[in-house]
Amino acid sequence: MKDPSTSFDSPWKDIVEAYLPDFMAFFFPDAYEQINWEQGFEFLDKELGQVVRDAQLGKRFVDKLVKVYRRSGEETWVLIHLEIQSQYEAGFAERIYVYQYRIYDRYRRKVASLVVLGDESPTWKPSEFGYEIFGVEINYRYRVVKLLDLGQDWEALSANENPFATVVMAHLKAGQTKKNRQERLQWKLSLTRQLYQKGYLRQDVINLFRFIDWILSLPDNLESEFWSELRQYEEEQRMPYITSVERLGRERGREEGRLEGMQREAANMVLRQLNRRLGQVSPSVEEQIRQLRVEQLEDLGVALLEFQEEADLLQWLAK
Repeated sequence: MKDPSTSFDSPWKDIVEAYLPDFMAFFFPDAYEQINWEQGFEFLDKELGQVVRDAQLGKRFVDKLVKVYRRSGEETWVLIHLEIQSQYEAGFAERIYVYQYRIYDRYRRKVASLVVLGDESPTWKPSEFGYEIFGVEINYRYRVVKLLDLGQDWEALSANENPFATVVMAHLKAGQTKKNRQERLQWKLSLTRQLYQKGYLRQDVINLFRFIDWILSLPDNLESEFWSELRQYEEEQRMPYITSVERLGRERGREEGRLEGMQREAANMVLRQLNRRLGQVSPSVEEQIRQLRVEQLEDLGVALLEFQEEADLLQWLAK
């Protein structure tokens, strides 16, 4: 099997949403101390999408807008724009600036742009955008943390119990092992074992493993080897946290596969009946029919007995 690609987007989104206070404490500890976490926080991602939907300034990796409350009481609430970028982007600094002023324009609240760079270039560290014209100057500076810099002290990362120490290690090893999946297997096993060694609660082990499992993807043969060794390790530790969830996932996958098979067979049967009654349907209509749920296909199987021409079918689909 061809090596699966390494995806950084979804796992980062999920882990930031699950552990926002830990994210802030790990990457921006001074800002973490100024936030009143007891008052809670709110993700405003839909609102962020509306604010910047027409800003075609490059592909976004992970960006989130968060409403938080300050301990100082200077303002009731402020906004944090989090950006996690895994690759070089020529207009990155400009985009951060544009997002900042559009967010401010929408809410009239102070906005803190906090950036985590997960790319593989040690020299790319954009941290400001600005220009000067006719004596007028714009200079917007934002906070930046580079994962490669954190990786310089691997021992400190390994000893750190904040969940994002594990996240950073997994991210860095995903980049370093793109061309060596055997080495990736060993790191995936090592980082997974550390979840137990650090004494995380069961749900934290599962959440962090999902990040590791997604970002440190393996071809089928090495994936089988990984699960074999992990089962043995969990049996030794008497903590079957991950493998129990994996079994549930397999059962759920089998059920989903069964339902997909039923839907596919029902669609094939209805299409055969339609082709006999009306002649060969067009590819676009066939695609519409294949998207129907099983119960809709059953209704169509009854309705088609009254169809005289393709217009009847199209009218039924339109409803």
